[in-house]
Amino acid sequence: MIIVIARTFATYFAILIIFRLMGKREIGELSILDLVVFIMLAEIGVFSIESPQDEFIHAIIPMIVLLFIQRATAWLSLKSQMFRVLLDGKPSVIIREGKINENEMRKQRYNFDDLMQQLRENGTRSIADVDFAVLEPSGKLSIYDKSEKGSNDFSGFIMPLIADGKIQYENLKQNDKDEEWLRKEIRKRGYEHPEQISFLSVDQKDKWYIDTYESETKD
Repeated sequence: MIIVIARTFATYFAILIIFRLMGKREIGELSILDLVVFIMLAEIGVFSIESPQDEFIHAIIPMIVLLFIQRATAWLSLKSQMFRVLLDGKPSVIIREGKINENEMRKQRYNFDDLMQQLRENGTRSIADVDFAVLEPSGKLSIYDKSEKGSNDFSGFIMPLIADGKIQYENLKQNDKDEEWLRKEIRKRGYEHPEQISFLSVDQKDKWYIDTYESETKD
């Protein structure tokens, strides 16, 4: 019994340290990989406690390997947008300008019961009140009422037009814009090439946010 108690304490602090080293992520914002790592850590923790006859190092080594995997994939996600999309997915527009996108719902295996539940949780009384609804990679539904709609062509939510120095063509297309328009706009703001910009977004009030690799500026 003493060995079990001691291993429980040791496992608890080992997992606590590993979670701390994995970085800060909101529970609701966990990626699929984070979730898999957490489940596997839990299984390893149970194994180390229920099998006191095995050496504790046999539980510590897999935990360290999982930490290495998580840190490596997190680094790759920072360096590669393609890897990030492959790993975490990307937002899906479920409702656009008040019209439900049934094709996107089927693609995401997202049904009307899910939609109505999340609308109720948001306090939305009717789909007729919704201008845009975006299903985030975390599974959360971001909802924007018609009363929040801006005066420009952009959706009622912030979306990047440039990320990691790369033009987000899909976001441009969703807002009836093209690469020529974007390049013209950034030249007005003193940038010759999209590669100079690490992140660029436009909000519903047509306010531009531009962050460069060297310095940060706001328009």
